[in-house]
Formats: sequence, C-alpha cells, structure tokens
Amino acid sequence: MNKEYKKLIIKGTAVVFIDWANVHGWEKTLKTDISLTQLFTYLSEYEEITDNRFYFGTDTHEKSVEFLKTANKIGYNVTTKPVKYILAGQIDEQKIYMRKCDFDMEVCIDVHRLLKEGLESFIFFTGDGDFAPLYEMLVKLGKQVIVVYTSGHLGREVWEIKKGLFKAQLKNLLDV
Repeated sequence: MNKEYKKLIIKGTAVVFIDWANVHGWEKTLKTDISLTQLFTYLSEYEEITDNRFYFGTDTHEKSVEFLKTANKIGYNVTTKPVKYILAGQIDEQKIYMRKCDFDMEVCIDVHRLLKEGLESFIFFTGDGDFAPLYEMLVKLGKQVIVVYTSGHLGREVWEIKKGLFKAQLKNLLDV
C-alpha cells in the first residue's frame, strides 16, 4: 500500500458497497477516470473486507454490458437492473430523456441481509444523502460505518452526521 495515502482502520469483518453511478460522477470533479482495477486492488489489501459489492444499471449499449462483465471479471459482486429512461423535457419536436437507475433499495436490502451474518463494518462509496437514515441505523447498532466520497459530492444529510460515522475522501485513499 502506498504509504503517502491514508489507510482505513477497519473493525472486524467488512463489506464494501459501491454505487458506481455516483462514483462515476466524481470523475468530472477529479478530472480523471477512476480505475475499477485500481479500486479493487486497493480494497483487496484489507483482509477484513470479505465482499466488494458493485451496483450499476444495465443499458442496451454494448459498452455498458461489457463494463459490467469487466467489473464481474475483476472480482466485484455485481448487482444490476435495466436502466429506465424518463422524459425530462421537450424542445419543439425533440424529446429529452434522462437516464435513471437508482440502487438505494438494493443496497439497503443487502445491508439488512448482511446484518444477520454478524458483519461489524460497512464501507460505502457514495455521497448520496438518501443513505443517511441507513448510516444512522447502523451506527445505533454499534456498527462501524465508513463513507468514501469526493469533495463536493457528499450529501448534506450525511455531512451532518457527527457521531459514529467516518468520512474519507477518495483522493486521500487512492492515487486519483
């Protein structure tokens, strides 16, 4: 592990949850791509991590399908579902659609299933404020909760959790 970067201190067995649509959005701010392989290699250096869960929508585009296959080959436990296209607006005769594929429920269901297995630590790669109630529940249960984010991409609801939640910026963990 590169010594100039911070190392997470993980309590007991842990699972990682990566909301890729959220993480992919960080690339614009970071002005660089986030490598799936580099991230997996980094996470594999922690013996406490037993599973790297990866959530991302399946699109009909061939690159999307290949991307998910690559994530699976690297070793991620991939959860996917079809992307929906929602009409966002119309200019003259041209309809504008927005790509939508949230995994909040899938992540929450997986967390509840994993609680039964006695996990002690939960690591989330997402700045989505919608997860704040889940984090608060885990903290109340005495679980370690680590949220990895990028500057400008952490929901106010998560930022306002002051006790029991460890927040780590991606740039402090990886060479991005």
